[in-house]
Amino acid sequence: MGPCQAGEAMAATRVWISLLVGLLAGLAGIEAQPVTLHPLVGRVFVHTLDHATFLRLPEHVPVPPSVRITYQAHLQGHPDLPRWLRYTQRSPHNPGFLYGTATSEDRGRQIIEVVAYNRDSFETTQQKLVLLIGDPAGPLLPYQAEFLVQSHDVEEVLPSTPASRFLTALRGLWETGELQLINITSALDRGGRVPLPIEGRKEGVYIKVGSTSPFSTCLKMVAFPDSRARCAQGQSPLLSCYDTLAPHFRVAWCNVSLVDKSVPEPADEMPVPGDGILEHDPFFCPPTEATARDFLTDALITLLVPLLVALLLTLLLAYVMCCRREGRLKRDLATSDIQMVHHGTIRGNTQELRQMAASREVPRPLSTLPMFNVRTGERMPPRVDSAQVPLILDQH
Repeated sequence: MGPCQAGEAMAATRVWISLLVGLLAGLAGIEAQPVTLHPLVGRVFVHTLDHATFLRLPEHVPVPPSVRITYQAHLQGHPDLPRWLRYTQRSPHNPGFLYGTATSEDRGRQIIEVVAYNRDSFETTQQKLVLLIGDPAGPLLPYQAEFLVQSHDVEEVLPSTPASRFLTALRGLWETGELQLINITSALDRGGRVPLPIEGRKEGVYIKVGSTSPFSTCLKMVAFPDSRARCAQGQSPLLSCYDTLAPHFRVAWCNVSLVDKSVPEPADEMPVPGDGILEHDPFFCPPTEATARDFLTDALITLLVPLLVALLLTLLLAYVMCCRREGRLKRDLATSDIQMVHHGTIRGNTQELRQMAASREVPRPLSTLPMFNVRTGERMPPRVDSAQVPLILDQH
C-alpha cells in the first residue's frame, strides 16, 4: 500500500470516528439549564428558541449561518403541547417560537420539554421550560379588536420589535388607552390557504389587541352597515381617519372584528322544574270523554263502492265484446265479390294441399331424393353413397 492510499485510509477513518462520536453524543443528549417563565392569563406569550442557546456558544460569538437545528416540544408526561400553546419554525436555519394565550383553566404550573436536533453534528440538547401561569396585574381589557394582517407571516410578528411597532401604529387609530396584545394566530390555523409561490405573498396572521378605552369612531365605522355593504361588493370600507398601519402593515379591513365585553351579558335563566300538572288555561280545554261512534257505515262505503264500480265496468266490457257483434251474414254482404272469390280460392287450395299431404301414395318430390338427373329425371339407386357421386355426371 502506497503512502497516498494510507493517507486516504486514515482520513476516512477519522471521518467515521467523528461521525460515530457525534452520533453517540447525540444519543446521550446534553441537558441545558431549565428556564422559568411567567405567562399571564389573557395575554400573548412568546418564547424564542434561539440556536445560540442550544449550541452553548460564548456571548459574543455569532451563530454560523449554515447551522441547521430543528426543535420538538411537548408537555411533560404528554406527547403534545397544551391546547393553548403552539410551535412554529419556518426552516432549520431560523429560530423556533412557542406562542399562545393561556386561559383561566390553564392557570398553574406547566413544564415544557424542548429537544433541539443539530442536523450537522447529530447532537441533541434538552431543556425544560417551567411555565408559571398567573393572572395579569391591572384592569381587564373589555374592548378587544382583531385584525387580519395580510403582509406578514406569524413568525414575522412574534418577535417583540414587530409586535411593538404594530401597537405603535395602531395607537394612531385607537387614540386613548394602553394597548396590549391578547393573541396572535396564523391565518392557516383559522382556515386560510397556503399562498401561491409568488414574491410578496404571505400567509397572513390574526392579531388581537385589547384596551381599557372604548373604540374610536374610526374603528366603529368598520362595523357600520355601509361598510359591510361595501365589503360585500369587494370594496374597502371607508375610514374617518388616516390609516396609520399602512404601508408597513396591510390590514384586511373587511375582516376586522370588534368585541365589547364592558357590558356583561345577561345570565340565562335556569328553568324551574314544576309539579307536572298543567295550570288552568281558558284557551286549552281538552275533552274529558270521547263519544261513541259507529264505523260500520264507513266500512261499507269503503268496500262496496269500489266493488260496485268494478262490477259496472265488467258488465260494460262484456256488452261491448259479446252483444255488439255485427254477424257473419252482414260481414259477407259488406265484402266485395272479388275479395270473396279470392278468399274462396285460397281456402280451396289449402284444403287440397292438406288432402294430398294426408295421402301416402303420392310419390316424393325429386328435390327430396339424394341425387337425380336433371335432364332424364332418372333416380339413382338408394344403395349408392351420395357422397361419392359427383355433382356433374360429365366429369367421369
